Amino acid sequence: MVSPTIGSIFPLLLPLFGLLLDLCSAADTISANRSLSGDQTITSSGGHFVLGFFKPGSTDRYYVGIWYGKDPKLTSVWVANRETPVADHSTSVLKIADDGNLVLLDSSGALIWSTAVNTTSNSTVAVLLDSGSLQLRDASNSSMVVWQSIDHPTNTWLPGGRLGLNKITGMTQRLTSWKDSEDPAPGIFNLELDPNGTSQYFILWNSTNNYWSSGTWNDQIFSLVPEMTQNYIYDFQYVSNPTENYFTYSMKNPDIISRFVMDVSGQIKQFTWLDNSQSWILFWSQPRQQCQVYSLCGAFGSCNENGQTFCQCVRGFSARNQSDWDLGDQSGGCVRNTPLQCGDRANSSNFQRDKFFTMDNMRLPVNNQTLDGIGSDDDCQLACLNNCSCTAYSFAGSRCYVWHGELLNLQDQYSQSEASTLQLRLAASELPSPKSNKKIVIWTVVGAAVALLVCLALIWFVVWRRRSSRLMRASKAVGGGLVPFWYSDLQRATNNFSHKLGGGGFGSVFKGTLPDSTPIAVKKLEGLQQGEKQFRTEVSTIGTIQHVNLVRLLGFCSEGTNKLLVYEFMQKGSLDTHLFKSTSTDLKWKTRYQIAVGTARGLAYLHEQCRDCIIHCDIKPENILLDDSFAPKLADFGLAKLMGRDFSRVLTTMRGTRGYLAPEWITGVPITAKADVYSYGMMLFEIVSGRRNLENTEEGNTAGFFPTLVASELMKENIGSLLDQRLGGDADLEELERACKLACWCIQDDESCRPTMGQVLQVLEGFLEVAMPPIPRSLRLLTETPENININFFYQTQNVSSSQSSQSKSGTSNSSQTRSNASNSSGA
Repeated sequence: MVSPTIGSIFPLLLPLFGLLLDLCSAADTISANRSLSGDQTITSSGGHFVLGFFKPGSTDRYYVGIWYGKDPKLTSVWVANRETPVADHSTSVLKIADDGNLVLLDSSGALIWSTAVNTTSNSTVAVLLDSGSLQLRDASNSSMVVWQSIDHPTNTWLPGGRLGLNKITGMTQRLTSWKDSEDPAPGIFNLELDPNGTSQYFILWNSTNNYWSSGTWNDQIFSLVPEMTQNYIYDFQYVSNPTENYFTYSMKNPDIISRFVMDVSGQIKQFTWLDNSQSWILFWSQPRQQCQVYSLCGAFGSCNENGQTFCQCVRGFSARNQSDWDLGDQSGGCVRNTPLQCGDRANSSNFQRDKFFTMDNMRLPVNNQTLDGIGSDDDCQLACLNNCSCTAYSFAGSRCYVWHGELLNLQDQYSQSEASTLQLRLAASELPSPKSNKKIVIWTVVGAAVALLVCLALIWFVVWRRRSSRLMRASKAVGGGLVPFWYSDLQRATNNFSHKLGGGGFGSVFKGTLPDSTPIAVKKLEGLQQGEKQFRTEVSTIGTIQHVNLVRLLGFCSEGTNKLLVYEFMQKGSLDTHLFKSTSTDLKWKTRYQIAVGTARGLAYLHEQCRDCIIHCDIKPENILLDDSFAPKLADFGLAKLMGRDFSRVLTTMRGTRGYLAPEWITGVPITAKADVYSYGMMLFEIVSGRRNLENTEEGNTAGFFPTLVASELMKENIGSLLDQRLGGDADLEELERACKLACWCIQDDESCRPTMGQVLQVLEGFLEVAMPPIPRSLRLLTETPENININFFYQTQNVSSSQSSQSKSGTSNSSQTRSNASNSSGA
């Protein structure tokens, strides 16, 4: 028998060697021996990001991109071939080319995309990092990076990435929106550094019109982005040197996942990932109002902040491309349904001269032309009709304004102080014909009695119509600016205030309904001593404050002594109804915890994110309203500001809400936002227990005071006994303990020892750990805490108050060594 020779075996071993080389390649690396095709992917070492082929939405176009590993919905952060998709990903390949570049080839072998760099070595590898960046490195020297995707952002700005300007080459690193929600091709909105070299960022439409600026950098924040002062998550850095200007950021907590996106809506948006809900939360966006985006709806498209959709075509026009509109790209605008009767058409036998459609409450389009020497609306209209290119006119302030060609930047239901009337030119067939003269003949033969009845009916109809039209305008304005109501309007909407929902220190609340069946809540204020001008000024201020966890103020009424506020109606009512007056278990622990988080988010917004800090002064379950899905919204958040500080003190001492008042209300010292923190803490106890804190203290039974029970059980590490018995122990014990500790911190006697609402929110969301709190002095008196109980635990934040430390020392007689051990055991 002849033994096989090495020469005959070696060809058979070559495929095996290739397989071994592939297996030895790292799971985050594309090498000369490993390429990607079809559904193959590589994943960063920590599993944070994935690189591979994907197709957005329902399209049949494939792209090479990077997306988050944790998000099941495939949220991409970078796209290689955003302008040139491939049709078949199974026959396309992403690989290292012979010249060392990373390239994408289609099924025919044609080059679709390349890193396009000149490398000193053709031996390179591509590695996907946990930062979301794809690096092209020298295979033998990993520190030699020749190209990385984070330097070429698409629509997403990741931590560590730069947005800037190279002063030598003139190259910019900018964010460019997708064309629409399913097309990564470059859209018309860009976020970039001012090319003139100033330290501010612009959002540009079509690379020409700047409609938003960050303001210049002042070494701490951008001047027009005050929200940066309330930052607990990011470290921002702006760098300017002779070669480049750029802005970058990093996460203070590397476990937090966040991103900035130049959205197809024309807004720059900041999202943060929440593991608990497996969803992205929108934290910030600019411009704040969607309709502030330049030409969002394209030519002859009108933006409306109050509509179900922001963009719609004006009268006589239809979407140029409806499929693009449905995907969020309205830049194509609208086209006429019927051509104008002008020029050759005006000489036809069936000629009907164009007419004008009146559009009230409009933001006028850009690029108007002023015609001098025209002193009336009729003359202005005639001047527009005599010019075939004229598409609209407006006569205001004895001036005639006309527009030629396309109309851009229209906005419907604009703010009343700046709104104008626009006359839109349309073909005659687009508008209804004049009333028939037959009605005149009929009226002439009708007897005097019938005529009198008709006149009375017309008068009644006009009065009714005016009232209904006001309410209909109010219905359409829901979600937009404040609506001024007549008192009679609200009488009609509430059926003469017959359905009372409840009442409180500021007045009574009644349910009402607008003509389009939109439910509203109307509050009649009592004891208000402000003048008309002051009331309207402060109401308009409150009306501009919008947050998902604040009840929306829709309008107001101020007629003499009648002062009323109109709010959105909350279907589930107030939190106290479900906590104290119901035997059902609608409020499971998860729901209660989300209510606590949402309330904290609304309060943090009032305290820390509004231009002026707003103190609520009356936090309690009655002022927490719930929508259909039990999402919380804080009510009466502006009434303390409306009533004034003096009235608030009288309210709390004479007929206030006992059991929620911070000690400083009693001592008479100036009130700060920490008074709301105290009230929030007392309410958090009630969310946990499902009963009033003062429920069993009416007869002097201090043992029934729930906060004292919490303090006692925390020491015993027996938190399960604190939960509402109706829940049957069904709760997340970690969240329960966190809530109880946090509530004890919130009700500290010394307000400097209480956390801010921003810190409260971070604790509830799991971004900060909370240590064992000291027992407030008032609770120690009630519970008669033994002297040998160690209470020197402190709240783990970036700054520890010295007053808190002194309070902890005064509350215990333990040695300094014991206190040190206690502090060490409460690590963040």
